[in-house]
This record gives sequence, structure tokens and C-alpha cells, in this order.
Amino acid sequence: MSATALKDRLNGKLQARTTEPKGKILNMPNTSLATVETEYVALTTNALDIISENLKNQPLSHGLFDIVKSPSGGAMVFAVPGIAGEEAEKELSGIILDYTTPRAYWETSEPIEGEPPVCFSRNSLVSYDGKPCNQCQFNDFGSKNGGNSNGKACKESVLLYLLRPDNIIPLIVRVPVSSKMIFLRYTTRLVSSLKPISGVVTRITLEKATSKQGKPYALYNFETVSTLSPEEAVIAKAYGQKFVELLNAADLEPAISEAA
Repeated sequence: MSATALKDRLNGKLQARTTEPKGKILNMPNTSLATVETEYVALTTNALDIISENLKNQPLSHGLFDIVKSPSGGAMVFAVPGIAGEEAEKELSGIILDYTTPRAYWETSEPIEGEPPVCFSRNSLVSYDGKPCNQCQFNDFGSKNGGNSNGKACKESVLLYLLRPDNIIPLIVRVPVSSKMIFLRYTTRLVSSLKPISGVVTRITLEKATSKQGKPYALYNFETVSTLSPEEAVIAKAYGQKFVELLNAADLEPAISEAA
């Protein structure tokens, strides 16, 4: 299928979703969770019921989330959206409820924000129309910028749902492809310790690095700063599962807006 045809097909899917009824998306039974003693307010209240009430049964779209993007120009601080505007923070800490590994391809290397990609994948393994990503020419190193770069034309990232103590809606933290393997190694270390990622408090920091072209950029580092109690871990896992169910029911594809 040609790139133009793929883009037309994706636009058609997006248009179809905008006309679907959305009134039942947040009408989920049994959204209240058992309470536990913890500093995380989302785990001690009926947070999902509050979300449902405040949004008046509108879909819990990724577009409603605060997004912490990758720092540009080698900056060593995160720009975290808040009520009073963006705040600079040197590190982020919280419970990673879940994460996704989306990827997306645009015909131009510098797409306009909000422009739908020609092709996308939720998990970097299979495209939205069922084709294996590892057989795609745009997944090859050197496919970016017409072969003038060693990078891939199809952009990869990791999206973390980071729950912080004083919030019931997690931040979306976008981890660039340059730090994707660092994050996956961290998750593997947790597996070796028999710890689920939602069962620990993770701290995310930045480290200055320089590309082969001499351009500075930020590498992400991940470390466990504490382990949740067994009771906290059970509630955090249940909360994360219910939260992701709401997201999966509402959005066409997070990669469309977040993989750039």
C-alpha cells in the first residue's frame, strides 16, 4: 500500500472514531478500590469515580494529560506542566503504572504538531494494519532523511504513566528512543528482582550526552528509590489496570499525538 493510501486510510479511521458515541466510555462498574495507608492520594480515594464525575462521561483521552517531553538542546531539567504554568524539575519520582512503546512514521522528518502519521504502531512490533514492523523499510537504520542519517525514519519512543503522590491522574513522560534501551534494561532488572514496575517508586534523572555530530542531548536514567508495601502494590496494580482500560476504550492511538 502506498504512503498516500495509508495516510488516507488512517484519516478515515480518525474521522470514523470522531462520530462514534462516547457516552458509555467511563461508565465502568466497581471502580472504587480498597483503601490502604499510603502517601499516594490516588490509592486512598475513589479516584476513578471522581474522574468519571468531573468528565461527565466524556472519554479519558490522552489529549487531557499533562505531557513531559524530552528536553531539547541538551537541557538537564524536565519542563513539567502545572496549574501555574511549566515548572523546571531536575528529577521526577513516582509509580510507573504502565507504559507503551509506540512508533510512528511521517513522510516528512519534521511533521507539524498534530498531523496524523502515515503509519503507526502501539507496541513497535505490529503496525495499525497488522504488518510486522521489523520488515518495514522505514525501520532500517539509515532510512531517516533519505539515507543522510543513520537514524530510522519511523520514530520510536516510550510513554510512561507516572503517578505522583499528590495527583490522581498520572503524568505522561515521553522517553526518547535514545534512552529506550536504558529504560528496558531497568525493567529487566526489576524482573530479575521479582518486582513489578508498578510495585516500586522510580526516580527519573537526566544525564548530559553528546551525539556523534557533536550535538548535546539528555539521556534518561532510572532507579528504584523505594519498594511499595504489599498492600500498596496490590492497590497500585489494580488502579493502573483500571486506568489503562479507560484509556484503551477512549483513544484511537496514543502514538498519533505522542510519538513525535
